[in-house]
Amino acid sequence: MNFDKITEKDSHYDALETKSTQELLSGIHREDKVAVTAVGEVLDKIEKLINHLVPKMKAGGRLFYMGAGTSGRLGVLDASECPPTFGTNPEMVSGIIAGGMDALHQSIENAEDHPIQGWKDLQQYQPDQNDFVIGIAASGTTPYVVGALQQCQQNGITTGCVTCNRKSPITKFSNFPIEVVVGPEFVTGSSRMKAGTAQKLILNMISTSTMIQLGRVKGNKMIDIQMTNVKLMDRAARILMEELEIDKEAAAALLHKHKSIRAAIKNYA
Repeated sequence: MNFDKITEKDSHYDALETKSTQELLSGIHREDKVAVTAVGEVLDKIEKLINHLVPKMKAGGRLFYMGAGTSGRLGVLDASECPPTFGTNPEMVSGIIAGGMDALHQSIENAEDHPIQGWKDLQQYQPDQNDFVIGIAASGTTPYVVGALQQCQQNGITTGCVTCNRKSPITKFSNFPIEVVVGPEFVTGSSRMKAGTAQKLILNMISTSTMIQLGRVKGNKMIDIQMTNVKLMDRAARILMEELEIDKEAAAALLHKHKSIRAAIKNYA
């Protein structure tokens, strides 16, 4: 398998330190648009992954994201936003990052070099064949992630990946690989930029499309949001006002009584 590490190739831009702020911003923005276009070219791969993920989750399976560095942080971010956005149980979608939660706010670069540790970390959740594990690695070579997916396949656990290089090692152990090739970074090798942007867009698609198909959205509204602050309480009231054609006071009373948008709609008479 030929493997060309595009994520490490030299930037199309040079002498960055001599450029004006406007020139820097224009170049970065130009490359960001490349990332969006690249995601559009792999929609069929994303669709295939989601179409296999949804039935598993409908049957009670869980989704795990695994990554290191920026990729790991993006997985943890997407997973952590599912409960407040879609009202899911926190165990339904989990993000696992090399180095543990300390790696969310500080760099623990060597944590990604251990091919066995990813599988060990996943074992804390007692994964089984009902679950789905997605490895996130811009390079596609991260030992922590590649090793975990390899062990998943050996144990009959379905796997996918989001990587920014074609034919990288991670795809060997992915049932549903997504190869979103964004090209060299604006700053050579800084895959937190275009690669990270493309990965974030794809994770948005995976979690949002899946939750919609699991019934967590009605019309275009998040009817299972957790009403944990004033902004969300106001949003919940507006959803009820539109859905039930009632005024704000009536909506507030329903929310106070039922503690959820879904329950308020179901029990409205």
